Amino acid sequence: MTRNDAENQVWDPFGTLRRVLWISGGQWAGKSTVARLLALRYGLTAYHYDHHDARGHNDRRIARRVKLGRPPADPDPDQTWVNTTPEDMAAETLADFPVRFEWALDDLRCLVSGRPIIAEGWGLRPELVAPIIDSPRQMVVMVPTRAFRDHQLRELPRAAAVGKDVSDPERAQHNRLERDRLVADDAVRSARRLGIRVIEVDGSHDAAAIAGIVADHFSPYLPPEDHGV
Repeated sequence: MTRNDAENQVWDPFGTLRRVLWISGGQWAGKSTVARLLALRYGLTAYHYDHHDARGHNDRRIARRVKLGRPPADPDPDQTWVNTTPEDMAAETLADFPVRFEWALDDLRCLVSGRPIIAEGWGLRPELVAPIIDSPRQMVVMVPTRAFRDHQLRELPRAAAVGKDVSDPERAQHNRLERDRLVADDAVRSARRLGIRVIEVDGSHDAAAIAGIVADHFSPYLPPEDHGV
């Protein structure tokens, strides 16, 4: 990273980034639910990366494709989900995360809140967040165990849904699940290398209990509970 890159990354007109608490990790580990529970319990502002990345950033995604000389439209669904391998899908996802992270930082820089902001999403990678936090206690990485992921697939069919018409739905689902596992494993390795806490979600605790564990980890940065909620 060059000096200019570092300066651009921490530029923060409203002082928001230094006060963000981050939840990263694997898909379907309960990150959004935990962030919502903590936002309600402590009166925080919640930022859901996946929602913004899939919707609010689409214009920037199209502009980036054009800049790179690619067609502006989304790739063919079969090309994305079927005629590929989980390893290639994971590599492409990991390569895209740094650019998409900058878009998330732009969103966060524009927020003003009297209390900390809790940001959650799989693209808020430990190696990207680490340079802008003062302490590892400002971040956790939540990942589902294989058994819990299987439980989520049974209880939440959208957890494995591709959401596009493809020629081979079974292969597309397999590729997506394996991609998600590889990306989650990479997040765990990155977090442990950087001394960031990893929480494995195995279903033995409900969402409220997991939120309590995360709140304890974030406790130096949390305000008193908002009992008016």
